[in-house]
Amino acid sequence: MKRFWEKMHLITWTRDEQSPAGASSLEQLAAACGQGERKAQRALFEALSPKMMAVCLRYMGNREEAEDVLQEGFITLFTKLDSYQGAGSFEGWARRIFVNTALMHLRRTDALGLSDDIEEARSLFTQEATPVQKMGYRDLMRMISALPADARTVFNMYVVEGYSHKEIAEELGCTEATSRSKLQRARIRLQEMIRGSK
Repeated sequence: MKRFWEKMHLITWTRDEQSPAGASSLEQLAAACGQGERKAQRALFEALSPKMMAVCLRYMGNREEAEDVLQEGFITLFTKLDSYQGAGSFEGWARRIFVNTALMHLRRTDALGLSDDIEEARSLFTQEATPVQKMGYRDLMRMISALPADARTVFNMYVVEGYSHKEIAEELGCTEATSRSKLQRARIRLQEMIRGSK
């Protein structure tokens, strides 16, 4: 985390500052940040960073890249606070920023390799049920992190974030068949890892 603090240029608070008085919810902290309160920025960062780091880790697969995405996500969040209109939870709005930041990072590095064809997607179809429910959370997260970036991204978007294949295709600039193919690959690979861990 030290590296993260050194790279965080936009947020200008000191480590010994406390949360602003009276700011108890994320929405209140966001409003205080919009007023330029540095203490509110610090408090909002501390409130959101553990959950958003988990989101970044799920997409990036390693801590260093996840920290980079976390940094970019907070910079985007703080520069776009005025676009939060109060519809829905602030945490949900923020989560979307971090997911989109992770996706942009994956696109820039061409980690998604979204060029599968329909026939390959059909050949990967299987009716075998996924025994993921039997896994412990940490084991499952470790296995998801070990997936290739493209499969991990689609798996996270579909299973964790609740995107439809149509939405995934629109976000990633691929076909719905490619999205299904990547998800099926992720499931098959997870099943193999689960069987191998017994």
